Amino acid sequence: MGEATLKAQNAKQAAEGMARLSSATRNAALEALAVALLEQTDYLVSENTKDVEAARKQGTAEPLIDRLLLNPQRISGIAAALKELALEKDPIGELTEGRTLYNGIQLRQVRVPLGVVAMIYEARPNVTADAAGLCLKTGNACLLRGGSLAVFSNLAMTKVLYEAGRAAGLPEHWLQSIETVEREATTELMQLHHLVDVLIPRGSASLIKSTIENSKVPVIETGEGNCHLYVHADTRREIIIPIMLNAKTQRPGVCNSIESILIDSEVASVELPLMLQALFDAKVLVHGDETVAALAESLPGAEDYFAPATEADWGTEYLDLEISIKCVSGVDEAIKHINTYSTHHSESILSENHVAVKRFFEEVDSAAVYANASTRFTDGGEFGLGAEIGISTQKLHARGPMGLTALTSSKFLLDGDGQIRG
Repeated sequence: MGEATLKAQNAKQAAEGMARLSSATRNAALEALAVALLEQTDYLVSENTKDVEAARKQGTAEPLIDRLLLNPQRISGIAAALKELALEKDPIGELTEGRTLYNGIQLRQVRVPLGVVAMIYEARPNVTADAAGLCLKTGNACLLRGGSLAVFSNLAMTKVLYEAGRAAGLPEHWLQSIETVEREATTELMQLHHLVDVLIPRGSASLIKSTIENSKVPVIETGEGNCHLYVHADTRREIIIPIMLNAKTQRPGVCNSIESILIDSEVASVELPLMLQALFDAKVLVHGDETVAALAESLPGAEDYFAPATEADWGTEYLDLEISIKCVSGVDEAIKHINTYSTHHSESILSENHVAVKRFFEEVDSAAVYANASTRFTDGGEFGLGAEIGISTQKLHARGPMGLTALTSSKFLLDGDGQIRG
């Protein structure tokens, strides 16, 4: 029996105990987890430093290093999120439907835990705490498979959180991490449909694709973000560059940063030189079509930060200081391009034209669609959901930032008085 199977069996048993916990116990445990993180900050940073140093020796890109990094400020933020989660309304037991059937039976539909929630993720130790906290709040057992790049960080955080939870009255094995770095453990985990209720991959496109194709456990697809910013002809000029730079450069390694810009040809000759110069100044490598290339060639920085776009660029999630730019004939072409190349994560239109905005809202097929705002807001905290376990880019069960309700199922409770079916 492999490690994944053994820990999944343990998680299955723990799920029964988690489901019986009162809301007060779960909330008190969340507070205890937050306190433990703050008390163990030095230990967590020390273990994280091992991962960061190893990643840099491997030549890991800086945006991925940024995802990997833990420092006292970030740990404090993670702890604060757990405390905020304790204050959120408890979804377990929530009545979603109630009525009397024709035969007099009283029907209620209520939210219940999923059971065992497993996550496979890469290079983001904060996910360890997010997953543990959300599973705890919703009465689920949590089984984690972190990536090798963050192995010391993930195991250290799991240890701190698990021990704090046990001291607060949580059942044994309520939280576990698979410790081996061997890939076979990931494959094994994907096959445990009889033990694991849902599997959530969070990381690269290749990880998500592999999980979807190989898992026998139900999967919630998350994360990959080929996000777009569309500059419509009727746009307020003063908002273009601030939104563009925020959406691309604030944290280029996250899934809600933009990877492609579309701009109406009608305003390209006026707006694009200013946009390109701002991107070059921010050291962003631009992959542009022929029109963009003609406007870029005379600008300072073009020799270092411009390259002709290929077909592959329109579908690329760079997760770095790179972006593609294409000129379009109007809202029809923009929507068609986005729906063709997008990963259905987050898209934004900059426009004062209400008809164009309405069409963009109705016809763009993505989880979050904005007008006149940065895509960087696609986040459970920003949406008022508390911590998030991921951003779903599929349509079944959950879509967009997944907070508490995404980690629940439902059951029907029926009170009768001797009714039988004729």
